[in-house]
Amino acid sequence: MLSRNAVLCTLVASAAASLLVFTQTETVRAHGDVAPQAVDTAGLPELGDEWLAENPWRDPENEFWSTAVEVGASGYNQNCARCHGLEAISGGLAPDLRYLEADDYGDEWYLERYQNGYTQNGITKMPAFGELLGQEAAWAIRTYIETRPDDGALDEKADRLKEIRDQITALSTAGTSASDAEAEVAALRTEMTSIADAVETGSGAPRADSVASRAVAVLDGSDGSLKKAIDVLTIGLSAAE
Repeated sequence: MLSRNAVLCTLVASAAASLLVFTQTETVRAHGDVAPQAVDTAGLPELGDEWLAENPWRDPENEFWSTAVEVGASGYNQNCARCHGLEAISGGLAPDLRYLEADDYGDEWYLERYQNGYTQNGITKMPAFGELLGQEAAWAIRTYIETRPDDGALDEKADRLKEIRDQITALSTAGTSASDAEAEVAALRTEMTSIADAVETGSGAPRADSVASRAVAVLDGSDGSLKKAIDVLTIGLSAAE
């Protein structure tokens, strides 16, 4: 006959095992149970019914590169970030897509998973997005993923970017418009452009979409552009820490 202590130990062990199974099951379910969300691809050209074999918007000189990154960011956050992590920085549950090569091999791997999903041991780890979202969304998301900066790519410039943000904040707080501070803003744009051009991607893509490049894009001299740049730098630098 088992002693009272032995019985208690058995019950505790059984409960712990049940909890572990439940936790693992919920983790797997959370990874694969994603309902694809439609992606607004307005601003991108239609690519036709036949799927392309390589990313048509990889070249940063392409007129649709910036739009593809923006559309891809929205599509990624809606459909991919839950498993692959914000900014494509994986927490370990799914592959870290920042390091998927920006070449033909990477495109082939990405497209196969995007179109068909991924199942392991009868469990859906990733749903199929191909027919539901289409290839414009596919290549926009691919463009966003492959333009993620490499780990630590901005570490050496983070303090300077914070100083630039503080300079812009001082201008905005003083009620100075972007047009009134044109010379100072132009100098800051030039400096941030230089910083952005030096940021390397994890994928080997030719240009990174970084907090520096985003700040340059919004600091266009229009009304409210100072506030937009402050927000971009604050959020981007916070996410990078």
